[in-house]
Amino acid sequence: MKILGIGSRINHEEFGLGVVTNVSTKDYWVTFIENGLETIAIESKFEIIECVENEVDTVSFYDIETTLKNLLKQWSDISEDVHIGDKWKGGKLIMEPKDPKLASKEIPIDTFFHKIVMVRDRLRVMEQKINSSKLDDLDKVDLQQYITRIYGSLTTFNILFKIKEQQFEGSKSE
Repeated sequence: MKILGIGSRINHEEFGLGVVTNVSTKDYWVTFIENGLETIAIESKFEIIECVENEVDTVSFYDIETTLKNLLKQWSDISEDVHIGDKWKGGKLIMEPKDPKLASKEIPIDTFFHKIVMVRDRLRVMEQKINSSKLDDLDKVDLQQYITRIYGSLTTFNILFKIKEQQFEGSKSE
């Protein structure tokens, strides 16, 4: 399939006559005489009135940035920005032993949260290494089940996360 260049003129059955003003990887941005600016899928059906053939870079910077972020997230141990819930910011975690003669331990909750997030991120990297390993499928599934159970054990700490989608998720009971 040939990609139209900017300046190409088309006749779309729904929007009428228009000129291609921008091209992305999936869409043409077309300014139509009667309908203004519309985006239409590259695979859309329309009549080509005049095809301008010029070099069209069909990958936007946004597409490249999104792809690169996804690759880094998937294949590296670089973590995403994960924020602690507002009510916990600046708080402290106090651990007191049963024996009152023993000293308690206090740490900033932000430090504790950061360590929890590091555990989560390293579990994700381990999952990816397992999935891309040369282990047989049965061994992969077995190891995945252990990781899922670990996530389930860590769900206690979900109250610390500001964004629900970043929380731990274990196996769901049916």
